Amino acid sequence: MSTPLPISAVHHISHVTRDLEASRSFYRDLLGFREIKRANFDFAGAWLFNYGVQIHLIVNESLDREKGEIKSRADHVALHTDDIAAVEKGLQERGIDYKKSVVPETKVTQLFIHDPDGNTVEFGTYPQTPPFLD
Repeated sequence: MSTPLPISAVHHISHVTRDLEASRSFYRDLLGFREIKRANFDFAGAWLFNYGVQIHLIVNESLDREKGEIKSRADHVALHTDDIAAVEKGLQERGIDYKKSVVPETKVTQLFIHDPDGNTVEFGTYPQTPPFLD
């Protein structure tokens, strides 16, 4: 087997957005990310940080993505919570549509929502990472 690339951590996740203010508010006010200084690019966007990872929002006003049905088998960001019931209650109180599922093998409850541009965000109380297979 060849030696893998020398990667040490996930640094950021990028999401394209049509509405920077709506996305900034979603990640800041609902998910608890805080805005950080962004490089001086020639296109609009915002960088936010919390939980050891950055979210980079990149404006593309011609983005044509339908929100549609919340799908758990789509590209998504998964956020760990120690209190999934509190997350569910918070979503309900805010009138945010979500999809709920339970993983039969682990009994992990998962909640899935859309950000303002239809990107999927998952919440769960995940067990410790299992041992490597190799």
